[in-house]
Amino acid sequence: MPAGTLYRGREGMWSWVAHRVTGVLIFFFLFVHVLDTSLVRVSPEAYDDVVATYKTPIVSLLEYGLVAAVLFHALNGLRVIAVDFWSKGARLQKPMLWIVVGIWAVLMVGAIYPVLGHTARELFGS
Repeated sequence: MPAGTLYRGREGMWSWVAHRVTGVLIFFFLFVHVLDTSLVRVSPEAYDDVVATYKTPIVSLLEYGLVAAVLFHALNGLRVIAVDFWSKGARLQKPMLWIVVGIWAVLMVGAIYPVLGHTARELFGS
């Protein structure tokens, strides 16, 4: 291959991949959510059983992952809007990505207790 034609997988590519992956994960969650909520019409007992499984520590970790996916997808979406509609957006897309990652990390640290606090108390006591 001639020099300069191979895409090297820089920040732009990884943010693109992460945006698509988080979008698919959020869609999958919404699909499962609609299915499990519709169980209440079919069998309230089955619905109660499904909801009981949602109170397990593993599902709590999955909820934290859902929060991570939604936050990254939303923040990166705002960055994509800025890149597309702001005259300086294309030039500043890399610094904006690192700002998004920084804000996302701070918010994820802040989400640990609200999302995982109940599970920690269940596993390790209060």
